[in-house]
Amino acid sequence: MTTMHEPPFPPPEPRRGSGPDNGTAQRNDRQGNWSSGAPGGDSDGGHEHDPGHGHGSGPGSGSGHGHSHSHGPAAPVSRHLRKVIAAVLIPFAAAVVVGLAVLWPGGAPAHERTGVGFDRQTQQATVTEVVELSCKEVGAGGVPPTGDTSTPSGSSAVREESGTCKKATIRVDTGKDKGRTFTEVVQPDQSRQLSEGQEVVVAYEPSAPKDLQYAVTDVNRRVPLSVLAGIFAVAVVLVGRLRGVMALVSLAISFLLLNFFILPAILQGSNPLVVAVVGASAIMLIALYLCHGPSARTSVAVLGTLISLLLIGVLGSVFIDWAALTGNTDDNTGLIHGLYPSIDMSGLLLAGIIIGSLGVLDDVTVTQTSAVWELHEANPTMGWRGLYRAGIRIGRDHIASVVNTLVLAYAGAALPLLLLFSIAQSGVGTVANSELVAEEIVRTLVGSIGLVASVPVTTALAALVVSADRPEPGRAPAPAGAQPAVAGTAPAMGRGTRGGRGRRRKR
Repeated sequence: MTTMHEPPFPPPEPRRGSGPDNGTAQRNDRQGNWSSGAPGGDSDGGHEHDPGHGHGSGPGSGSGHGHSHSHGPAAPVSRHLRKVIAAVLIPFAAAVVVGLAVLWPGGAPAHERTGVGFDRQTQQATVTEVVELSCKEVGAGGVPPTGDTSTPSGSSAVREESGTCKKATIRVDTGKDKGRTFTEVVQPDQSRQLSEGQEVVVAYEPSAPKDLQYAVTDVNRRVPLSVLAGIFAVAVVLVGRLRGVMALVSLAISFLLLNFFILPAILQGSNPLVVAVVGASAIMLIALYLCHGPSARTSVAVLGTLISLLLIGVLGSVFIDWAALTGNTDDNTGLIHGLYPSIDMSGLLLAGIIIGSLGVLDDVTVTQTSAVWELHEANPTMGWRGLYRAGIRIGRDHIASVVNTLVLAYAGAALPLLLLFSIAQSGVGTVANSELVAEEIVRTLVGSIGLVASVPVTTALAALVVSADRPEPGRAPAPAGAQPAVAGTAPAMGRGTRGGRGRRRKR
C-alpha cells in the first residue's frame, strides 16, 4: 500500500504580468525577453536557473520576474531614429559652421578715440593721500552762490560753499606716465568718495593741458569681481561636479564667441540679425551637447530651441518695424551710431533680443525633454498623446515661473528709468509709449512668447521621438500586459522553491 504525502511547499503562484500560461512566462524569463538592461537585452543563453538564486536583479542574474528594473541612464533610441535626427541636425550644424567661416571678422575695426563715454584711454591708479579742507578754500563751487536755493544749481552751490571737500592725490600705476601724480577735488555731494589706498581707474586725454590730462572716472573693482567669480565657479563645480565643469567650459566658449565673433562682425558692418542667428546657434550647439552629451534627448532640446529662436526672430522683426523702434535710445547707442553709422541699430536691438532669450530657452527645452524621457521610462506603454499631455502639465508650471522671472529681470534692469517716470508722475500710457520703455516691452514680450511656445513645441517633439522608437534587433519590447517597473523594488518571489524563497516577505 502506497502512502501519499503532501508536498512540503504549496505550488508556486503565477508571477505578476505573466498571463495564464506560467510555462510561457518561464520560457520568456529564460530567453531574457523581458529584461531591461542595455539595448539588445540581457540573456542568459537559455540555461536553466538555479532555483536558489532567483532574486538577483542585475544583468544576467536570471531574475524570474515579469517586469523590469531601470537603475541606470535611459537607453538610447534606435538607430533608425538617430539617423532621422542626424539628417535634420547635421545640415543645420554644417550651415552654422559655414556661417562662422564666412562672417568671421579679423577683429574690431580701428578708429580714433573720441574721449566720450567708454571710448577713451584709461589707466590704473591708486589714491595715495586724502586731505579734508573747506570747499570755499578750493573754490569747488565754481561761482559764488547767490543764496537762491529754489533751483538745483543754486542749492548745490550753497551746499558746496559751506561744506567740507576732499583733496585727493592720485598716482598713475600703468602706461607711459607710470608714477606720475595729480590731484582731484571731491565735493561732499558726489556719489563716489575717495579714500586713501583705494585703487581707481583714470581717464587720459593727451590733447588736454598737462595738469588736466588725467581724471578719476571709476573705482577699480577687479578684486571683488574676481573673488565673486571664483566663488561662483567653486559652487557650480561642487554641486554639479562634471556637469558643472562642462557648464563653466561652455560659458567660457560663449564669451569667446561673443567677444571674437558676434561683436567684431557687427562692428565690421555685417547684418546684426544674421550674425546673432549664427552666433546664437553656435553657442546653443556647443553648450547643450557639451553639458548634456551627444544624445537623442539633447538633439530634441536643440530642435525645440531652434524653432523657438526662429519664432522670436520673426516676431521681433515684425514688431520692431511696426513700432518704429530705432534702437538708438541712450548715450551708449548714440555713441555707437556716431562711430559706426553703417550699423543697423534696429537690427542690433533684434540681435540682443535673440541672444538674451537663448539662455532661458536652453533651460526650458532641456527640462521639458528630460521630463518626457523620464515619463516614457516610467511607463513605456504610454503613447505620444499621453506623453504630451503629461509633459505639458509639467510645462505649465515651468511657463508660469519662467515668464515671471523674465519680466522681473527686465524690470529690475530698468528700475532707475521707471523711478524717473514715477517721479515725473507720468501716466502708464505715456511711459509705455516712450521709445526707451517700448524697447523693453517688445524685448520682454517677444522673448516671453518664444519661451511659452518652446514648451508645447519641445514636448511634442520629445513625445513623438520616444513613442516612435523602433527596437533594435535582439531588443524585444515589453509585453502589453507587463506592469511598469518601480525602481528599487525586489523581484517577485514564488513560494514553491527552496533557497530561502519559501517564506512570505514582510510588507
